[in-house]
Amino acid sequence: MRIPCPYCGARDASEFAYLGDATLTRPDPAAPDAADAFHDYVYLRDNPAGAHSEWWYHSGGCRRWLKVTRDTTSHAIAGAELAGGAK
Repeated sequence: MRIPCPYCGARDASEFAYLGDATLTRPDPAAPDAADAFHDYVYLRDNPAGAHSEWWYHSGGCRRWLKVTRDTTSHAIAGAELAGGAK
């Protein structure tokens, strides 16, 4: 699998470290139901089939975080952008 790094170009996936799902939102620790919300955030995850956004770290290159859109059924990469939308 090759991941298109915006800085380094297309690179082999072995240069990257996978962090996980980029669609999750961390719960507010001050919320009244924070314990339940954090339990769900940490342990209850979807296993989507199809296009999915993921965090990848380019550890073997520019050392930047990327948000990669990948099809989980075919591993085809639809695109990648810098984390936070930086240009």
